[in-house]
Amino acid sequence: MDGLFTQATRIDEIKGRYDPWVAGSALALACLGVVMVASSSIAVGENLDVGPFYFLIRHLLFLIIGLGLAWGAMRTELKTVERYNHLLLLGCFVLLILVFVPVIGSSVNGARRWINLGVSRFQTVEAVKLMFIVWLASYLVRFSGDVAVTWLAMLKPVGVAVGLVILLLLQPDFGSSSLLLAIAAGMLMLGGVNMPRMFGPVLIGLPLLAIIAIAEPYRMRRLTSFADPWADPFGIGYQLTNALMALGRGEAFGVGIGASVQKLSYLPEAHTDFIFAIIGEELGFAGVCLVIGLYALLVGRALYIGLRCVERRRHFSGYCAFGIALWIGLQGIVSIGVNLGLLPTKGLTLPLISYGGSSVLMTCVAVGLLLRVSYELERSERQVAKLRQGAVQQTSPELSGMTLSGDEMPVMSGGRGIRGRRERIEPTYGETV
Repeated sequence: MDGLFTQATRIDEIKGRYDPWVAGSALALACLGVVMVASSSIAVGENLDVGPFYFLIRHLLFLIIGLGLAWGAMRTELKTVERYNHLLLLGCFVLLILVFVPVIGSSVNGARRWINLGVSRFQTVEAVKLMFIVWLASYLVRFSGDVAVTWLAMLKPVGVAVGLVILLLLQPDFGSSSLLLAIAAGMLMLGGVNMPRMFGPVLIGLPLLAIIAIAEPYRMRRLTSFADPWADPFGIGYQLTNALMALGRGEAFGVGIGASVQKLSYLPEAHTDFIFAIIGEELGFAGVCLVIGLYALLVGRALYIGLRCVERRRHFSGYCAFGIALWIGLQGIVSIGVNLGLLPTKGLTLPLISYGGSSVLMTCVAVGLLLRVSYELERSERQVAKLRQGAVQQTSPELSGMTLSGDEMPVMSGGRGIRGRRERIEPTYGETV
């Protein structure tokens, strides 16, 4: 008995490891963001008479707070996060409703997307993205079998997403609405939903989104300017033409940090939505490739971690990783596509790089949660390896010095230890297990 308790204690004391590729790529993007916010916001601060380093100082403060929140997420057990999934869903609706409450809600340029915290404004949709991902991951775990075979189980999360989208469209925030729907669809597909059943909501939803997109005159003008920005370079196509000129000036290796011309009051939102164009101007094609490569590493690593979790039946962890990967990847693609003139203008920042308190804070929390997923995955693998080693030592002294592969472990049969094979569990998409 003493041996068993000793072994159990050693198993419990085994620690995991935070994925260095996720941490390294996220830290590199954040550091690059500090440099580019400092470079692109000087002229903006001087024009607003708040000082040349006003936005840089605020960005650093938000980043420091975000790192603290990320550390808290890294230290929180995932089972604790999953336990409060229903409260997180309720929080999504409460936050999106608060923006319409007088005094609490704050309006900027006719859009009500922020709540007033006194010292700063907070864009609620940034928190909603992460909370919705956690809730949907928990839902897919609880109804994994039903989602693949019944309409009702599949339509429930779709209905929740539509409810959130309606509140977002009332703000209005078409970009975040489209992103939230894309995240929901991606997580459902990765969660094993029957693909033919997904075509119904998609075929209904896409025409509705198209109608909503062209219903408002300003959205229609964005679409026409995206198609031909040079038709009105001093009007509706002003932002995109200046972004394209900035990217063109950068050529191969850029004009150098701080030497951008377009940031000098020519390109609006140079430190937020169009910071990628300033990166292209100052760092050139090499800098653009570096940014895209870092995002590819971060998102690809998140998807790989999610896949490993699903293979080991850690489904909640895996779906959280999938959702975070979809969020950062899709938002990055949209922001870069807008700067390159490949997509219509949307109010989406470049994750971890653009200035923006709400986006920086919640992206840091998302990265912290992703690191927690990698930590618990590594910890569980080490614990399993320790248990297998102990099982080998107890069943056969001759096998105690041997190393077993990932899908091999000793099994007991008739009181004698024999070597068997454990069937590898593969993730299933679109079909029940």
